[in-house]
Amino acid sequence: MILHLAPLDDWLRDPGRPYSATSLLTDGYIHCSPDEPTALAVANVFFAAAPDPLMALLIEEDRVEPMIRWEAPTGDRPPGTAPDVLFPHIYGRLNRTAVVGLEKLERGPDGRWARFLPWS
Repeated sequence: MILHLAPLDDWLRDPGRPYSATSLLTDGYIHCSPDEPTALAVANVFFAAAPDPLMALLIEEDRVEPMIRWEAPTGDRPPGTAPDVLFPHIYGRLNRTAVVGLEKLERGPDGRWARFLPWS
């Protein structure tokens, strides 16, 4: 299972088409994280000011049609991530059939993203 962070409105846009993130145009791939602690660290760097709800797409890696590469970050490693962690990058539009669930990120009392909650 890999995780992709997205505002709920981004995920709901064009539900009949494969999912695309802005990073596919700017970086050439869709950014994902390998686990929940890494995703929370990424959220607190890149989505600190994002409005709620921020979602984690739960992606079954074996179902993803585009190529996935596990790569080191291209810039500074987000604080709170392991020094050897690799990030799964999806090189193309994500087929929605690979998304097997959604979880909502919740902020802690300090305003930082702190945990995942089931999305109903």
